[in-house]
Amino acid sequence: MENALPLHPNNIIGYIYLMIVDLFIPCFIDQLYPETGFNTIKILEKLNIQVNYNPNQTCCGQPTFNSGYWKESRELAYKFCNDFPNDRPIISPSASCIGFIRNYYPDLLKDTIYMNDLNRLKNNMYELSDFLVNYMKVTNLGSELNTSITFHDSCTALREYGIKNEPRKLLNKVKGLKLIEMKESDTCCGFGGTFSVKNEAISTAMAQQKVDYALETGAEYLVSTEASCLLHIEGYIKKHKLPVKAVHLADILALGM
Repeated sequence: MENALPLHPNNIIGYIYLMIVDLFIPCFIDQLYPETGFNTIKILEKLNIQVNYNPNQTCCGQPTFNSGYWKESRELAYKFCNDFPNDRPIISPSASCIGFIRNYYPDLLKDTIYMNDLNRLKNNMYELSDFLVNYMKVTNLGSELNTSITFHDSCTALREYGIKNEPRKLLNKVKGLKLIEMKESDTCCGFGGTFSVKNEAISTAMAQQKVDYALETGAEYLVSTEASCLLHIEGYIKKHKLPVKAVHLADILALGM
């Protein structure tokens, strides 16, 4: 389906969607980068996919879980199961949240009535680039951007979810785009949730190293799949007024559509 790019449904009478998916938008994107959420919808709709968004959805529970509040995280896990009751793909522009659900919901939901929901969720949840490349078999979205970028492999995306080549396959098909790999692209940026608050000096030094490696490439954009990493990196960039921009993968892929 690499070149199967249908017209937008608004331009077709009697349009029939290829499939229906549910969209999960994480807290960081909902509150700080809403345009990334809209761009995710734009990408999916271009592939003849109907996107269902439940406005009652909230957090998956990862922040509270990482801070030791398992009871509160368990309540959020129950809510997540209820917010996504359908047996169909759930797509999210965040491997971190989906990795958390796959790896830690088994502990949170153990011996509860939600275990059947967990099995359904684990089989249906996809990070955006994984869904496009491995499920839809699409790499060329018709995107276009004449510039150079470098890519940051988020810890959770790489080690908990398990994606590395998928974002790169998509970026390499963007017309006019040059992907330049930075040194230690898979080294942590220093965010780590509350780690950046509790260990500010170390966290800042790690962000500095990440940005320095990005600057060495001469790329205009530093791209990642994770809004939390981008928030941390962007904060360092803006504070020091550096000539590189932190951008989500979905925002790059939506350009030129």
